[in-house]
Amino acid sequence: MMVDEIVTYETAVTQTLNQHVSVRAFLDKPVLDEMLRTVLNAARRSPTSSNMQTYSIIAVRNPETRQKLAVLAGNQKHIEECDVFVGFLADINRLGIASQMHGETLAKSLETTLVATVDAALVGMSVQTAAESFGLGAVMIGGMRNHPQDVAKLLGFPPGVYMVFGMSIGWPAGESPTAFKPRLPESLVIHHEQYDATDPRPRIADYNAMLAEFYGPRNQNKAAWSGPIAKRLNKPSRPHLRQTLEAMGFHFD
Repeated sequence: MMVDEIVTYETAVTQTLNQHVSVRAFLDKPVLDEMLRTVLNAARRSPTSSNMQTYSIIAVRNPETRQKLAVLAGNQKHIEECDVFVGFLADINRLGIASQMHGETLAKSLETTLVATVDAALVGMSVQTAAESFGLGAVMIGGMRNHPQDVAKLLGFPPGVYMVFGMSIGWPAGESPTAFKPRLPESLVIHHEQYDATDPRPRIADYNAMLAEFYGPRNQNKAAWSGPIAKRLNKPSRPHLRQTLEAMGFHFD
């Protein structure tokens, strides 16, 4: 009796994605300019809504500037210690200029704000994947939204530009991981045809236990995922953000 062969589909890209870890400790070793350029230009091929390309990328190597950015992000030392910091910007300033070239005025709206933010997120993910494919390490930094106006002033942004998130990039220090942090179960995240609204609590509880085991015996929080999430999100995060971004040239209506 023949047994059907089990086919495993894997490419260099899926291997890179499956081996992703956030890296916050870096060697004192430079990321060559041409390697960085290759990574950033590959990421510019990322999808973008209606070819609007409503994002910009800023690479910062200057140590003094990175030290100031680290403070603005909540004293995240890896911004100082990485070889290069890269910021991913929602950029509708260019759209406004393009509109003016044809006698039109850009109609700023929630949609343009979302499109620019999504564009920046897509290109940022591509940069991280491309960087990791070279053996570089990286970590995304949402803390750049703590003080978006100060970041904009420091880096010279015009109106209509804000940093969605940043990324520390460099050569990883220490050993490569032998185990990777488990994610939520596939059955809870991937839906087919219709959203599965079955009570997720049993699967969340199973994931809590799996994550607690991954963290090891020193972790006392058995609700290792849902517990921190509940505590972190029991009040609005960055409540100033809408008002600040509107002052920077974005609309949410």
